[in-house]
Amino acid sequence: MNKRWVGMIGISSALLLAGCGDSGEASGDDKKEVRVGFGVGTYEQQFKEGILPILEEKGYKVDTTTFSQNMQLNPAMQEGSIDASIFQSTAYMEGINDELGMDMTGIAFVPSAPQGLYSVNHQSLDEVQDGSTVGLPNDPVNQERAVRILEELGWVTVSDDAGVTDFNLNAVENADYDLDLKVLDPAQILVSLQDIDFGVVNGNYIANAPDRKITDALKIENTPEQHRIVVTIEEENADTEWAKDLKEAYESEEFQEYIESNEQYDGFILTEEWTQ
Repeated sequence: MNKRWVGMIGISSALLLAGCGDSGEASGDDKKEVRVGFGVGTYEQQFKEGILPILEEKGYKVDTTTFSQNMQLNPAMQEGSIDASIFQSTAYMEGINDELGMDMTGIAFVPSAPQGLYSVNHQSLDEVQDGSTVGLPNDPVNQERAVRILEELGWVTVSDDAGVTDFNLNAVENADYDLDLKVLDPAQILVSLQDIDFGVVNGNYIANAPDRKITDALKIENTPEQHRIVVTIEEENADTEWAKDLKEAYESEEFQEYIESNEQYDGFILTEEWTQ
């Protein structure tokens, strides 16, 4: 894993450094230019339609970058190509802090899409049997989440010492059924449902699919707080005005109205500030 990260840091450096601004300017407390990075998925749409207008009204110029692979974002923040990212959970962020020696922090929860167990070949969980194929995400954090869904169903058991950021399938044993667990790229599980019996899909991919809803899942996870998406910045920027304004925008009534008026986000986990 370390070698992969080193490689990604080098690749992202070559691709992104040419386009980034002065790093000294990027750390200013009162700056009005902010660079935000996203993975492929619904969180960029949330930002552009619900958050960006709020920030622009406050005088900010916001540059957004979409990365084709989530693993590119944190190295990009480490090298100063982006100021904030919106794609990862607290658990994933803490694992990368350890992996890359970073000091990232989450400043606000984002309306988050829960994982769910989906199928196009079966209408019910009762159709599972020995030999059924189940697609799981290949990154440790999302894989651990996915396996917990199967554990709750009684399909597998998970060892007590299984980690989160270092999770792997060695901690998993079949229980009620002899399942064939298929490890796939998270973005590929949805489009691979025709070829497998069941698949655990990250909710943001479901939210972006024109013919899918989160509520279509045969089983939806009870998402722990550590797996909810957060707005991530470097700890050293936590007290800057732009970070405070970014946090305020995500907790604002204007953003709440945008989320609750858009049926695409039905089933998302909402910010506590809106429910108190």
